[in-house]
Amino acid sequence: MDDALVARAIAAASSVAQAAGLQVNEAVVISNSNKLALHLLPADTFARAALVGQQVAALEVRVAQSLAALAAPIASLDPRVEPLVYERDGFAVTFWSYYRPVADIGSSAAYADALHRLHAAMRKVEIEAPHFTERIAEAEQLLTHRQETPALADDDRVLVLGTLRAAAQAISRHGDADQLLHGEPHPGNLLSTAEGLLFIDFETCCRGPIEFDVAHVPDDVSAHYPGVDQSLLQECRRLVLAMVAAWRWDVRDEFPNGRRYAVEILGVLRDGPPWPTLGALSIE
Repeated sequence: MDDALVARAIAAASSVAQAAGLQVNEAVVISNSNKLALHLLPADTFARAALVGQQVAALEVRVAQSLAALAAPIASLDPRVEPLVYERDGFAVTFWSYYRPVADIGSSAAYADALHRLHAAMRKVEIEAPHFTERIAEAEQLLTHRQETPALADDDRVLVLGTLRAAAQAISRHGDADQLLHGEPHPGNLLSTAEGLLFIDFETCCRGPIEFDVAHVPDDVSAHYPGVDQSLLQECRRLVLAMVAAWRWDVRDEFPNGRRYAVEILGVLRDGPPWPTLGALSIE
């Protein structure tokens, strides 16, 4: 978000928090992309704000409530605020417990165990969520509508689109073993806290094979995840690379260093398998 939108989002989140009885004198920006993450003080609450229509916060809130009831390893909603999506000045705002980070994520085995426990809890949740193939379709639309990805060269457009379609077809041949997934359980969506490893950001929840989630984690973490189909994991990694490439070429993309990231992924797709994880790429 640009500075003007950030200021409006902070004002909206602060206003809603104060209306809920929380004291807010300061807002610290934790992250800023298509949505804003804020630490509101002295209330010590974590607020997330996105433009209305550019988020699926209602799904995230429902999923978080269901998983919290199952003691899944997730960051919880702030219990002092009614679990709703609040709209103010064109922004959708949600409130979450704030966790003070500890030194690091810890071992790869602990990360894999947390994801495995999350998946076990998600298998018990009955919530409608989009299928991961809908995300493929959205990426394809970016590529087939040139006005949405105008800077992408024609040969690169063919490369990414062909990779998307080939990976999707290969995954479909592995059969139907779908369940509810996080959608993007990469290290950026994992908190290391005094309460253990906790996943955040469930706006990306979807249904699909667990390998689609495992494709987002570092290689040494996936090695500890039990029962992974290695062939399917490779296809899911290929798919994730192609989808992320499409998103980074979106003219509306606000990801830091997004274009450099996109160029590096194009090189990876040209090089072919074995497919690396996103975290193995050099762009920070």
